Amino acid sequence: MFKLPQLKYENDGLEPYYDSKTVEIHYTKHHQTYVNNLNDAIEKHPELKNIAVEELLKHLEKMPKDIYTAIRNNGGGHYNHSLFWAQFSSKPNKISGKILELINRDFGSFELFKKEFDTKAKTNFGSAWTWLVLSKDNKLEIQNTPGHDCPISNGFK
Repeated sequence: MFKLPQLKYENDGLEPYYDSKTVEIHYTKHHQTYVNNLNDAIEKHPELKNIAVEELLKHLEKMPKDIYTAIRNNGGGHYNHSLFWAQFSSKPNKISGKILELINRDFGSFELFKKEFDTKAKTNFGSAWTWLVLSKDNKLEIQNTPGHDCPISNGFK
């Protein structure tokens, strides 16, 4: 069964960017609800219990029709939020290494990447996500998805 990932920081560890209450609500209420709803859906199809959420989302077209929407929405919510929490640290750090090389190659510079990412994110409406993805051509792209959809459902990394 699916569980909330353990946070690497306390609820107030992301201040001043995210306040303690925002982290608490999004982690213990929103994210936990996605996990609970996904587990409820999977209960109807025990053959799916030992499959990672990432694999469920990569193969949405093969999911049973009666739980397809629950996996797409709640599995996506769980997967997306798990990635979201893992990207943060309570300690400042600088981007470096291979990812910086790829960003410089595909966007020109980290500053240009941030500007494009920010612009793309601001055009995303409502409850949606903006992603940095690796395309099938091995190029970094910025992509928006609605709701809790995620790029791995469309073959991106």
